[in-house]
Amino acid sequence: MSTAPMTLAGRWPLPDHHDLRDELLAAWDRPGYHDLLHLEEVLDRLDRLAAAGAGFDRTAVALAAWFHDAVYEGAEDDEERSARWAERALPASYAGEVARLVRMTVHHRPDDDDPAGCALSDADLAILAAPRERYDAYVGGVRADFAHVGDADFRAGRAAVLADLAAKPHLFHTAQARDLWEAAARANLERELADLGRG
Repeated sequence: MSTAPMTLAGRWPLPDHHDLRDELLAAWDRPGYHDLLHLEEVLDRLDRLAAAGAGFDRTAVALAAWFHDAVYEGAEDDEERSARWAERALPASYAGEVARLVRMTVHHRPDDDDPAGCALSDADLAILAAPRERYDAYVGGVRADFAHVGDADFRAGRAAVLADLAAKPHLFHTAQARDLWEAAARANLERELADLGRG
């Protein structure tokens, strides 16, 4: 086991089910953006949101972070397959809520009265606010995830996703995330959309 999985292993939110934890770590250990670093960053951002005062069920949301891209093959049903894995593998006290949260990440549009969904969505999308070097590496990782798609189609699809995000009144759903990340994320979106337009 490499250093990254060993570090993440200590952040597993259940006191047992270590075989499941190791299966998830193995699933995340892959190239592209949806890798172990992404999982670690989402967990880090959940910690920041909690420290900033966002209230949510930390165990359920952390488990949802572990599962949200556990299946990632670039298919339309990746999130659904990840949610079904959570339903099969987790204790009944968490299975339904974690699966619901994983399914929410298909569109990242949680209800305003869903603090768990808002926190997970914000932590997942906070990569948009990363410093330029990390943001550019993220974009490169996304391109690697879609290596099977031609350049023109990828650029068109990527531009559509970014334009949809940019059209939202707020990229982030919690006040804490807006304070932490909204301005930087908007700047990165504008820069990447401009780059895509020039291409």
